[in-house]
Amino acid sequence: MRLSCIPVTYFMDILEGKMPLTDWIARAASLGLDGIDVAQAWITGMSARQIYNLGSRAKDSGLEICMVRCAPDFTHPSPPNRRKEINAMRKMIETAATLGASLVRITAGQAHPETGLEEGIRMTVEGFRAIASAAREHGVTPIFENHTKASVWTYRDFSEDEEVYLRILEDTRDMDIYVNFDTANPLVHGKDPLELLRRVGNRVRCVDANDTAVRSKFEFCVAGKGIVPFREIFTYLKHRLHYDSWISLEEASFSGEQGFRDGIGFVRETWEAC
Repeated sequence: MRLSCIPVTYFMDILEGKMPLTDWIARAASLGLDGIDVAQAWITGMSARQIYNLGSRAKDSGLEICMVRCAPDFTHPSPPNRRKEINAMRKMIETAATLGASLVRITAGQAHPETGLEEGIRMTVEGFRAIASAAREHGVTPIFENHTKASVWTYRDFSEDEEVYLRILEDTRDMDIYVNFDTANPLVHGKDPLELLRRVGNRVRCVDANDTAVRSKFEFCVAGKGIVPFREIFTYLKHRLHYDSWISLEEASFSGEQGFRDGIGFVRETWEAC
């Protein structure tokens, strides 16, 4: 198992330039991580040289770029907007390759009131198909997250209902679209994360170690301090799926550096104990 991290706690500081990405790379290295995730919003507008230098900086610090986290809105009711999303994702796939990231997180899009169920599934599948060839060309794997809501979105995720998510996965089996499995998001919907993992486990390529303090709403906390059944999830991954790839700590507790240290320690110790 290799451990990465998406620092939601620092997301806005990085986006607004209060914390340079190079500072986060240095902190991540000091925390003993194997890699980091990079958000699309942090690198949009960077030149190819800046992207290459960022990847080199991470590598020189002993870190891999695990994934570029994107939140495409393929379910937008406007065709020009959907084409814009597809073009942006093709660019992000190329950017991920330049960074040295092997994974790109993708989403279906927002639950726009104008977008019906069947129409939204069709739009999502079309969007995934449109970026699949670029992903193969650049050696990058798109991973579809069981998602809830991006911070910049107006609406919740179109595919947050597990049955919709599973239908999209079924309709994309021929596209090399895989899964970014978030451990807490099913609980936000009032569902059992282990049950969903059993249904998608053969396509998991990254696991978001995310925790929530309560069921059925957003209240994320330090990993190991909430109600996510990590021991059962890790045991299933390790012994039933023989999983040995990336786990990405989603640190969204806003409790400072100690939250990162506690979460990293918990994930490593729990994985080893399973």
